Amino acid sequence: MELRQLRYFVTLAEELHFGRAAAREHIVQSALSQQIQRLERELGVQLLDRSTHHVDLTPAGVAFLTEARQILDHVGRATQAARNAATPSPPLRAGIIDAGYDSMPQILRDVQQRHPDLTIHQVEAGAPEQLRQLADGRLDIGIGGASQPPPGVSSELIRLDPLGVLLPDHHRLAGLESVPVSRLAEEPLLFGEEAQTPELNEFVVELCRSAGFTPIPYEGTVESTRAAADLVLQRRCVFCVPSSSRSSNRPGTTWRPLTEPAAHFPWSLLWHEIGPSAHVATVIDSARRLSRRLGWLEPTQPAEGDPAVGRP
Repeated sequence: MELRQLRYFVTLAEELHFGRAAAREHIVQSALSQQIQRLERELGVQLLDRSTHHVDLTPAGVAFLTEARQILDHVGRATQAARNAATPSPPLRAGIIDAGYDSMPQILRDVQQRHPDLTIHQVEAGAPEQLRQLADGRLDIGIGGASQPPPGVSSELIRLDPLGVLLPDHHRLAGLESVPVSRLAEEPLLFGEEAQTPELNEFVVELCRSAGFTPIPYEGTVESTRAAADLVLQRRCVFCVPSSSRSSNRPGTTWRPLTEPAAHFPWSLLWHEIGPSAHVATVIDSARRLSRRLGWLEPTQPAEGDPAVGRP
């Protein structure tokens, strides 16, 4: 028995017409008939009822059709698996601002669950550097606060992230359920390295100005939320950070949402607008599904202890 005989039989069973089945298989009708007859002889059963104008399956043919389809499906999967192993797909290169923010890691975990064989490289870089790497092809997809990306880069808003302030425990503001922005006027505010988080720095400065004051910047800067939490623990400064930062859970610190006005930092996916790959499309789809399921675009203000605060 040959695989082509199984394929011919399945095609004929679907068409129930020798002429149409032969056309689908790109062979002459007589050759198709000979192969089916040979198959029946090898099996020792009649698979088809034939008449001048009609073809139908016998009970044996109906039973054989189910198994024949499964065999062909298994062969197809085996063939594809071998091809995939011989020519593995290229890795996905995804930009993240800081490993301390959970938006992109959550998205990439979802992608990895759906595509366990996909290799993902996470590249930690600020949004300006991500945009440069997207432009020259070193990155496939990124994330940042770029509401107006440069030409050639597409963006899509996926999360409105409540902004809060990270304080040392027992700070005078830590006992409040939420902190009015104006209460930060006398606090040294820590900012991230400008090359790393320029959008967040600008967002915080404009928020303070909207509350009627210019913030007092702490003399140093940091390149990660982990380093920021260390300085807060030392009671050197306070740090404005979105709720998605894992630094919100650092022992010895307290995260409180900012109010009057409340603010939400916008996170957007970034990718090259010309010819996004199938992997990039998968990331975008996962981000949209997570955003809907977790309510990322609903501008709510989480309370302290809410699972949305600093946790995946």
